[in-house]
Amino acid sequence: MTRPTHPAMTVLRALEDAPAPQPGKPRPAVTRLLQGDGANLIAFTFTPGQSLPDHRSAHPITVQCLAGSLDFGCNGETVQMSPGVVLHLPAQLTHRVDCPEDTEGEAVLLLMMLTGERPSN
Repeated sequence: MTRPTHPAMTVLRALEDAPAPQPGKPRPAVTRLLQGDGANLIAFTFTPGQSLPDHRSAHPITVQCLAGSLDFGCNGETVQMSPGVVLHLPAQLTHRVDCPEDTEGEAVLLLMMLTGERPSN
């Protein structure tokens, strides 16, 4: 949940607010944490063996591993993500995310979709 602390500021606690895992399902649990001016933040909670198969985003994105480990595939290359690893991708670049079967526990991914600032009226 978002926690406003000031009219111009929203505070997120991404790990606390990430969705509960859904073991046994092929895809990770997902929740939108923020739909804001210029960016949307979306949290995914993976359990071992879950994946987001090849897909694209209409906007540039950053993805950050907050917990656990994930494999991020793009253009025939795989980056092993652990907490603190951040990737940036331009719009329309095909990519995938996999939580390896041998991963212990859950993995949390924070996606920031960079939608661009809306002009002020």
